[in-house]
Amino acid sequence: MADDTGKFGYKLMATIAAILGALVARKSLTFAWKAATGKEPPANPEHPTVTWPEAVSWAVVSGAVVGLARLAAQKRVAASWHRSTGSPPPSRD
Repeated sequence: MADDTGKFGYKLMATIAAILGALVARKSLTFAWKAATGKEPPANPEHPTVTWPEAVSWAVVSGAVVGLARLAAQKRVAASWHRSTGSPPPSRD
C-alpha cells in the first residue's frame, strides 16, 4: 500500500511539473514569437490567412520547446525524488 501511495505521489508531482513547465514554455514562446516577428503567433494554423511557412514554423518550434520544457520539469522532479528518498522514482506506468 505504501508503495502505491508513493507511486501516486510521484506521478502527481511529475504531472503537475509537466503542466506548469508547458505553460511557462508556451508563455515564453509567445513572447519570443511576438518579439521576433512583430505579430501574434497563429492561434489557428489552419486558417487561410496563415501562410504555410508560418504555420510550420510555429508547429515545429512550439512542439519542440514545450516538449523540452515538460522533459526538464519531469527530470527535476525525478532528481528531487531521488535526493529526498534515496531511491529512484517509481515507474510511471
